[in-house]
This record gives sequence, C-alpha cells and structure tokens, in this order.
Amino acid sequence: MAQLAIRKHERNAPDDRIDWRRVARLVHLSRALDELEEKRLVPEKKVLYQFSARGHDVAQILLGTQLTGLHDATCGYYRSRPLLLSLGVDPADALGSAMGRAGGYSDGRDIGVVFNYPNLSGASALPMCGGVGAQYTPTAGWAQAMKYYATTLGREEYARDIGVVLGGDGSVASNGFWAALSAATTQALPMLFYIEDNGFGISVPSTVQTPGGNIAANLASWRHLAIFDGDGCDPVEAARLVQEAVFFVREERKPALLRLTVPRLEGHSFQDTQAYKSEETVRREWERDPLPRLKEFLIPAVMSIEEWNACEIEAHDRAERARAAAEERPVADPSSVTRHVFFDGDMQTMGGQHPSGYVPPATTDKPETAGPRINMVTAIRRTLEHEMSINERVLMFGEDIGPKGGVHAVTLGMQEKFGNERVFDTSLSEEGIIGRAVGMALAGLVPIPEIQFRKYAEPATEQLNDCGTIRWRTNNRFAAPIVVRMPGGFFKCGDPWHSQTNEVAFVHQPGWKVAVPSNAEDAVGLLRTSMRGNDPVIFFEHRAMLDHPWARRPYPGDDFALPFGKAKRTRTGNDITIVTWGAMVHRCEEAAEGISADIIDLRTLMPWDQEAVLTSVAKTHRCLIVHEDLEAAGFGAEIAAVIADKAFTDLDAPVSRLTMPDIPSPHNPVLLEWAVPSTERITKRITEILEF
Repeated sequence: MAQLAIRKHERNAPDDRIDWRRVARLVHLSRALDELEEKRLVPEKKVLYQFSARGHDVAQILLGTQLTGLHDATCGYYRSRPLLLSLGVDPADALGSAMGRAGGYSDGRDIGVVFNYPNLSGASALPMCGGVGAQYTPTAGWAQAMKYYATTLGREEYARDIGVVLGGDGSVASNGFWAALSAATTQALPMLFYIEDNGFGISVPSTVQTPGGNIAANLASWRHLAIFDGDGCDPVEAARLVQEAVFFVREERKPALLRLTVPRLEGHSFQDTQAYKSEETVRREWERDPLPRLKEFLIPAVMSIEEWNACEIEAHDRAERARAAAEERPVADPSSVTRHVFFDGDMQTMGGQHPSGYVPPATTDKPETAGPRINMVTAIRRTLEHEMSINERVLMFGEDIGPKGGVHAVTLGMQEKFGNERVFDTSLSEEGIIGRAVGMALAGLVPIPEIQFRKYAEPATEQLNDCGTIRWRTNNRFAAPIVVRMPGGFFKCGDPWHSQTNEVAFVHQPGWKVAVPSNAEDAVGLLRTSMRGNDPVIFFEHRAMLDHPWARRPYPGDDFALPFGKAKRTRTGNDITIVTWGAMVHRCEEAAEGISADIIDLRTLMPWDQEAVLTSVAKTHRCLIVHEDLEAAGFGAEIAAVIADKAFTDLDAPVSRLTMPDIPSPHNPVLLEWAVPSTERITKRITEILEF
C-alpha cells in the first residue's frame, strides 16, 4: 500500500476508544510543567535547558495512548515530554532530570530533555540522542527486532509490537531519517515515522528542509510506505489519524509516515526570542493552539466545564508536588560519575541479552593446539558460525556480506547456512548499519554489524559515539552491546580510503572496548568474548593479516575465549621492551631476531594491559612502541605518557615511538613500504635505543 488518502472529517462524537479524560489531564499537566519551568525554574537557574512542548502536546499524548504493546518502543527528541507523560513517566523524574538532580533519566549526567524510559510492563522510550535525526535508525533497529522475534523465532508475543520515532520537520533532512526510511521500506518493518511539522527548524523554515515544506507530499510516491497527513491541532482529526496510522503498522506489519502540522507556541528553547518570526506568524500560531480546541471538543460531550477547570487545577497541584519532590533530590555524588562507562557487574534494565538471564557458556583461555593452521579469515568465520549456531539472538549484517560473503570473504556461505533473516545485506549507509544495530541491541538481540573498511565508519560517527555512551548517560538503565567488525590497515598496497587504521579514535570514545588481534588464535578468543559480553566492541580485522602465513594458527576450540586488557608476551628478553599490536607484531618479531627483547602484543587497546608494559619496562629499562597509525595523538602517545608517569625512574633511555608519518596511507607499494614501519626500520630503531 503506497499511500492512504486522507479525507477531511466533519466534527463528530469523541472516539470511545480513547480515554479523553486522561488526555485532558495529561495535556494540562504538560502545560503546567512548561509554565513552571518558564516562569520559575529557568529564571531561578534551576533548569538550564528548557524546551516548551506547547502546541505539540495534544497530538503527542494522543499518540502515546495508542502505544499499548508490551514491547512497543518510541524514540523522540527534545520536545517529547508529553509523550513520556502518556507512557507513565513520573513528573518528578521529568522535572528532577531537567534540574540535573540524582535519579530520573540520567542521575544528572545528561540534559534533562534527553530522556529514556525502560518499561518492562509496557511501552518504553528508547535512549534519546542529543543530535537531530539520530533517533531514526535505532528505532528502525527496534522495529526489525520485533519482526525478527515474531517471524524468525516464532515469538507470538511480539507479533503486534512496533517502533515509533518522533521527529520535527527539520529532522527530515538528516541522514538518519533517510537511512531509516530506506531500511523500513525495503525490509517491511513495523515502524511509524511521526513527524511534528511546526514549520521551523529553530529559525529555518521547513521549505528549506524539504521541497514545498511537506515531507508527506514529497513521499507520496515512495514505495511500501503508507502516508497519513493532517492537522495535529484538531483533536478529532489528530485522534483519527494517530489511530489509523498505529493500527496500520500493527496489522500490516509495514511502515507508515504520519505528518501532523502543529504550532510551536514558544521559541525553540527558552533562550530563543523568535525574532525571526513576524508578529502575524506568531498570532496565527497562537490561533491554532490545540488546547482551546480540545476544550471546545470535550465540553460538554465528555466533561463539564467544572470538570475541565478541576482538571487544570489538579494539574498545577501535581506539577507543584513534582517540583517539590524534585528539589528535595540531591545532586549525585560527583565520584559516581565515573561509574557505568562499561558493565561493572550491576546489570542494566534493558539492552543486550544479559538482562533476560543469558549465562555465557563456560570458556577456557587455554587453546587447543592440534589441527591444521588456519588463516584469520577462516578462524573468524568459524567462530561466528559456532556462536550463531548456539545463540539464536545473534545476527550479522552489512554491505555485501550476504551471497558475496563479504569483500574479504569472512562471511562466505553464512547466509546460505543461517538464512536471510540472520545474515543479510544492507543499503549503502553506515549510519543505518550502526543505528539499526543499536536498536536491535536495545531490544535484546546480539547484532554483529560489519563496516566494510575502517574509513567507511566516518558516516556512522554519530551513531558510534551515541552507542558507546548509552550505558553511562542513562546511568545504567540501558546498554547496547554490539560487536562492530571493521577491517582496515594496509594490504598489498595502500590508499587514503581503505587502508586507514586510526584505532585510537574509538579508544577516545567512552564506552567502547577495542580489540586488535594480530593472529587467528587471538581473533577467535577476542571475538568470542566480544559476542558473549555486555559492552559494545570494535573488533578490528587487519587486512594484511587476514591471510598472512605468520598469522595462521590451529583453531583453538569452540570454548576458547580471551579476556580484554590482557596482553601477550610473544618473546621474552631483558634488554628492551617492544610494545605493539596488529600487523606490527609480526614485523617486530622479525626485527628482534638475535636481540634480547620483550615483545608485548597488547591485543586490546581498550582496556590495555598497563601492568604488563610497566612490569616489562621495570625489567628492561628501555621501551619502543611500534604502531601503524599516525604518530601525532596515536595510541603510542598514551602508552608513552603512562610509562613516563609511572615508570620514569626505571628508564635508561627515552621512550621511543616508531609509526607512520602524519600522512594518509599512500597507494603505490613502494611509497607504502616507506611509510609503514618496516622490519629494517624497527631493527634500526632498536639498535639506536640500545646504544643510548
């Protein structure tokens, strides 16, 4: 069904499927909270960020009344508090979060309008992101998880649950919107796009965001998308359209877009004076205020004027009680702010497989050594196959990983073995790949997305950043443990687009664990730990080592797993410590032939094994750090700083780094070999340090 025609309805009796008294109470409560913040809490500097929902509130609350599925989920933006109230969020949590107090959405870690609401007994609000448009692809991932549970796993309790995303007219210009729209329509996901069109993205008119200013009209011919479009200020029309749109997505299990026009009756935020609007524009907006229309509609058909007035008084009383309760809450203990960057034994409420009772199978860090040596490609594939065979929650997806088997052949044959629902290709959108993985993880699945080359992760930077901080910024209410497989580094040649490493960028993003195996055995152990763990992981697969003879090892077994933060000493000596990882381990071993050296393969960069490095430096009194990434702000600088800080008196020579120069990876093999640390250059630097 490409489009649903929208007809103007005459005013009729209230729909008895909607609890209109509850709608009235919630709208009055939303208005009372806005007024309390604007007239008191912001001037008193108790609330620093305030976004009024006036004008958006009636339609949002009508939408919230339809989210009745146990696994329904919605993800909104900074003007979505009315929807939260309709889901059952405590007003004291809402105000307390706005004031940055303990408890609430984040324990004061995030802006009060950046919300989340894990609800195990009804519809949840997924962790909102601060970036405009970042809410779309995680919601698509949630909707895809609902489809997977219902159709692939046969879980009937998910058969009518949906994902609902809220966005303003400005957000429809974002990459996230279009990535989610492509995913939802090509995959037939039970997802509702709810667009609140108030005509402005802060000060920019909607006509600058989309041609003609009406995204619904522009998408009228978009295949496999039902379109609903109307007036969000008319309670009859808004209620009808909301019900029709939600019903369509539930029953047809296909996506729909609902655009409702609403007025933004205040500035973008409290500080916004709206000087860019003419007096006539402001007057017309206030004439469309949905609250008087709701009053006219409900009185006397549903309630008397006395009941309406009592409802308003009670809303102000409730808002005042919420304010008093919120102000009694303390500011969180500052020392607690470093908790929940990673899983620390305190289980999150939602996200990943662990909250549902998942217990990882027993493992060993002692590898099996019998059997033929296999390359890293085969080792990774075999590990993925085993974990998928014992865990139905694991899914893999990315560009070209299906019938082609990936551009590096890692997933060859896996779609045929596990089916299109568990191993599938995606559109060419890294934002969509990572964002959908986040939504799936929030729904309890174990997504293994692939970014085809390290450089290609850049369009997904916002989703990667947001994923890593979910546990911290929700104060452990949510987590999104995904495992991002990411090939990179030089191969037979280099270039600025496929050969980047830059692992340090992920180390610098809080919440991500980072694995950089140098060989097939370590790849198995670290990948298995990643897939069974409870944190998001960047799993870096170096292109040069995927089929390198040195990196081949016997398959270490289906129970083999390695802890993160535990380095491996690949060679033992007394004269110098060499710290390295990835493709440089092999070159360092060649370079150290005939030299008494401790070679430490870090294996993981977050966390990294400081103890192993410091212990070795205390013995050898010299240290060389070798990595493929650039020198400036590379991870070697962090290692050197720690050694200087904690082992300075142990040193008999300055800590030295050997890296690529600060240039992109050159293409010609001769130029590449000059730029990447070679065996000969490593040997020369070792000699220089020993002679110091």
